[in-house]
Amino acid sequence: MMSSDGAALEKAGMRKKRVGPWAMFFKGFLKHPVMVGSVIPSSDTLIAAMLDRVDWKACSLFVEYGPGVGTFSRAILEHMAPDATYIAIDTNPDFIDYLASEIADSRFIPVLGSASDVLEIIRQHGFEHADYILSGLPFSTLPDGVGPSIAANTWAALRGGGAFLVYQYSPKVRAFIAPYFKHIDQGHVWWNIPPARLYWAWKEDSNSLST
Repeated sequence: MMSSDGAALEKAGMRKKRVGPWAMFFKGFLKHPVMVGSVIPSSDTLIAAMLDRVDWKACSLFVEYGPGVGTFSRAILEHMAPDATYIAIDTNPDFIDYLASEIADSRFIPVLGSASDVLEIIRQHGFEHADYILSGLPFSTLPDGVGPSIAANTWAALRGGGAFLVYQYSPKVRAFIAPYFKHIDQGHVWWNIPPARLYWAWKEDSNSLST
């Protein structure tokens, strides 16, 4: 016969297992509202629009800042080549633990760390540059100096011809990325709560500059 303590532990474990992505996302928002851009995960429409310009055949390394509960993760993995790598960087250990337990794909590497350290992180995993970097981090509410640091290090981490994909709920992000990226495409997704602004910031390809 199970003791009362054992039964309590089993029930607690069952409750933990039943926590879904929306509940986990909301919990993360309450704990770290400055680092989570919205109380509701991104819509399928936003995900499709944001990833529409990715050349998956030319993508060996895809990096995401602030993956949260993996709202973009499955769509990214569905499009990626079998030998490509996807590194997801988040400062929230709850999200990283959740992703590690929920996504069983050898191409997927969840990393507890800061987007500002992206160069060091990708090099630790055997890469010199990323092909695409995705971010939903709320640049307008990040601590002073963090936004410019992320933008500068993202530019350095991307290969020529690669892109920084950013979805935001404030137009202020352009001021952070424009000093580093000369070519920035913009779009909107109204079918999202809240409506989102989309940016595709392209790093110039040195080969094209020399021709």
